[in-house]
Amino acid sequence: MAFELPPLPYAYDALEPFIDTMTMQVHHDKHHAAYVTNLNKALAPHADLSKKTVEELISHLDTLPQDIQTAVRNNGGGHFNHSLFWQMMKKGGGKPSGDLAKAIDSGFGSLSGFQTKMTEAATKVFGSGWAWLLVRDGKLVIESSPNQDSAIMKGLAPGAVLLGLDVWEHAYYLKYQNRRPDYIAAWFNVVNWDFVAERFSRA
Repeated sequence: MAFELPPLPYAYDALEPFIDTMTMQVHHDKHHAAYVTNLNKALAPHADLSKKTVEELISHLDTLPQDIQTAVRNNGGGHFNHSLFWQMMKKGGGKPSGDLAKAIDSGFGSLSGFQTKMTEAATKVFGSGWAWLLVRDGKLVIESSPNQDSAIMKGLAPGAVLLGLDVWEHAYYLKYQNRRPDYIAAWFNVVNWDFVAERFSRA
């Protein structure tokens, strides 16, 4: 089965004014779609890999044929990251509550402390990449990754990926140009904390 582009769980303009309609259209319909197309192209000559999930593929890159490892890393990573990213946002945002809120307070002092650490990680990504909120060894941690890499490529369980912030320029440049910090600050207004809490409860 070929991988497919998942639909956005909301309208293109749902995250206005924080993330603009045109960015959502281009980001989802062009960039994410290209990752899916290129992933399927890389896998086409390898029918034995067709039954694997994207999580299985990128978690075991070293077991893949060497000639497709880079393509699967980049495009499989892009597909996995973005499939989560759309769900990690929603109109109205909100704030964490319950066990997740307690864990954030314990790990970062407060929601504001978490935002400061997440902003720092996202701002310091050189070029293209992501900032992540993860569960590692039972604790919340913030890490970053280059390009379309994911922590699950280094052994972390897929479910331990709670929240990701895309800081590729295509995620923000149409509205914010080179003002990445402004984009990051705006993004906090659309975090889908219910989705994050659900993943945290399972992790």
